[in-house]
Amino acid sequence: MTIGETPQMYEVPDLPALDFDPFLKQSLQAAPVRIRLPHGKGDCWLMTRYADVKFVASDARFSRDVLNRSVPKMTKHFIPLDRAVSFVDPPDHARVRAVVAPAFTQRSMERLRPRAQAVLDGLIDELLAAGQPADLIQYVTSPFPLEVVSELMGVPAEDRLQVRDWAQTILTRASDEAAFERAKAVKKAAHDYFQGLSEERRAAPRDDLMSTMVAAVDAGQIDQEELLALATLMGLNGWHAVRNNTSNMVYALLTQDGLMDRLRSEPAVVPKAVDELLRWIPHKHGIGQPRIATVDVEVGGSQIAAGDIVYVSYVAANWDEEVYPDPDRIDFDRQGPPHVAFGHGPHFCVGPLLARMESEVLLSTLARRLPELRLAIPADQVRWQTEVLIRGPIDLPVAW
Repeated sequence: MTIGETPQMYEVPDLPALDFDPFLKQSLQAAPVRIRLPHGKGDCWLMTRYADVKFVASDARFSRDVLNRSVPKMTKHFIPLDRAVSFVDPPDHARVRAVVAPAFTQRSMERLRPRAQAVLDGLIDELLAAGQPADLIQYVTSPFPLEVVSELMGVPAEDRLQVRDWAQTILTRASDEAAFERAKAVKKAAHDYFQGLSEERRAAPRDDLMSTMVAAVDAGQIDQEELLALATLMGLNGWHAVRNNTSNMVYALLTQDGLMDRLRSEPAVVPKAVDELLRWIPHKHGIGQPRIATVDVEVGGSQIAAGDIVYVSYVAANWDEEVYPDPDRIDFDRQGPPHVAFGHGPHFCVGPLLARMESEVLLSTLARRLPELRLAIPADQVRWQTEVLIRGPIDLPVAW
């Protein structure tokens, strides 16, 4: 497919394993391009180059307040969280984020790290007791982020599997009416659940994020619907994204020669390895959430008109060869500017330091406790999820 002046249809395919999207790769060779998406009317812009993506993501002339507009989109059905910060522009966006930001600082993560390590060690013990081969996702990479984010937020142990199942439903693309209705029902159930949990914390506060958010509501910093949207976003994404990305990391390490060996021999390289894997892994299906130009703006040599819909691809930006030479190579010693796997600008991910800390603890522990870790099946037999927000394997059979 040649990318030129005529808008091209972007079908948002489910790609094999961790293959990079060929449409995005080709788009990187062009200026900002016009595309059509499978649903919604009209064309839109797609930004893929690192500089253009960062420019649009941080420029206030591009608004995320598009919920009441008809826009080109990847799926027929779209189920945003009510009052979600993803669709709120500054300064309200910053006001809401400020409530939970202190829980995700570097100092907070270092305080949380020993607890995360203890949770992970217990899960590794269970994996070893189960015997080999075993599914690393079932025993480790799924329950680990679920336990950590649930403890942080204050979700009781008996409710965590339900929250996990809600996340899997809401963060899977609704491809038909039945799936759409299921997702709406789950969205309401999660809304009602966090409403009940907030009421419990209002009556009996604890040292958790839900109590912090309740106190912010009572102090007038945010309202109750903003609390519920924020709780749902953190509770569901805090499991889904880390479950899939850490599973992707392990798959990459076990299928590319020498990578796991280096983590075993050089434990200090783990933080750099995590950062490079975050850059390299094409984790997100599709192109995220839309913005609308509020005035005429020039980006990358193209004129964006007021009212135009604009998408950015952080995945593509992380493979911009003008910024990252040989972008398809995993290089733990890579030099260059920070990746944009967690986004950029005011809508930068709420919990990147949490995700990084969990990934570092996971990879360093696997390298130390399971030095012979390997796939128990050929790499091409690993099964992969389809129609999910964050790509990842269904299961990951391993031996050690």
